[in-house]
Amino acid sequence: MSDAFLRHISAKLADIEAAGLTKRERLLTGPQGGRIRVASQNGSREALNLCANNYLGLADHPEVIAAARHAMEEFGFGMASVRFICGAQTLHRELELAIAKHLGKDDAIAFAACFDANGGVFEPLMDENDAIISDSLNHASIIDGVRLSKARRFRFANSDMNELEDRLKEADGAGARFKLIATDGVFSMDGYVAKLKEICALADRYGAMVLVDDCHATGHLGEKGRGTPALTGAGDRVDIVTGTFGKTLGGGMGGFVAAAQPIVDLLRQRARPYLFSNSLAPPIAAGALKALEIAIEADDRRALLKTHAERFRAGIEKAGFGVLPGVTPIIPVMLGEARLAQDLAKALDERGVYVAGFFFPVVPKGAARIRTQMSAALTAGDIDFAVTAFADAGRVLGIV
Repeated sequence: MSDAFLRHISAKLADIEAAGLTKRERLLTGPQGGRIRVASQNGSREALNLCANNYLGLADHPEVIAAARHAMEEFGFGMASVRFICGAQTLHRELELAIAKHLGKDDAIAFAACFDANGGVFEPLMDENDAIISDSLNHASIIDGVRLSKARRFRFANSDMNELEDRLKEADGAGARFKLIATDGVFSMDGYVAKLKEICALADRYGAMVLVDDCHATGHLGEKGRGTPALTGAGDRVDIVTGTFGKTLGGGMGGFVAAAQPIVDLLRQRARPYLFSNSLAPPIAAGALKALEIAIEADDRRALLKTHAERFRAGIEKAGFGVLPGVTPIIPVMLGEARLAQDLAKALDERGVYVAGFFFPVVPKGAARIRTQMSAALTAGDIDFAVTAFADAGRVLGIV
């Protein structure tokens, strides 16, 4: 390899470090949960976890673990190939049909991750005769998936319905055959819920379809955890739902697209991430299936999650921090500068609270934050402990 190329890459890394944008990974020595064990020079230490997508606390649920263990014994460790070559297991179809039924769709198709689901959904369905209208704050996987499609691309400012209508008119003016509006259900960096009723009303007016990425909602938002379509009253008007088993539904991995039968059938034929990636490992599929079963009946966990979010939001605002408004378990504590976000994350880590700073390019420059996420695995005492730690660290750093 060229020394010049390695020097070029090293210079880029040095620039990232100098700007305070280096992301550092930490190691856990045990399972995901409300409290976790973090590797350290002196072994491991306990920390209160406020930055996992483990909304219902199912990542270490004993029934999920037992289902995964049983599946490994019955179905093996992995499939060792893709489905159209070596076949799928009954377990995979069970999972797909269960998530489709839960979301009120004809069928679903499982991917290795929701990044793959979003990366594979647009290109087979839309071509140069069509238009995709995408929210400006959509997840990177939607952005990349739209880029892979030959469809005309339009973008509207986050949840700006006037601009969405303008883009729909532009798409009509450009002669679009079919139009698809794509949006996150919950915008993960901000915790905002998409205006799905308004989006669907515009879709009806302009003859467009609606796709929602509901990764940060399926399982814990809406009636029985049916996500933002149920939460907002948009219901069945949402045509395509993409989502994940890697967050609320067990926290393993895997994504899905749930939709009308012809859409799912075409994706099985043409979605490249599906055609050229291994099937989910049997233990992961079984764990996700059990987690979905638990989540459907987990009204108590959803209520506790909501209570925790309200308690933390009230406490952190009283302590003097600025937070973005919202009703979801995602509560971003706004700090502005990347270095300050990292300094606060470090100070909280020293006080036994596990968080992560978010900064450019994950969020816009000048909008650095610590994104906190509540979990039903936490207790009221945990929430109060976290608020106290934030207040103390904030005073030491001169933030509050």
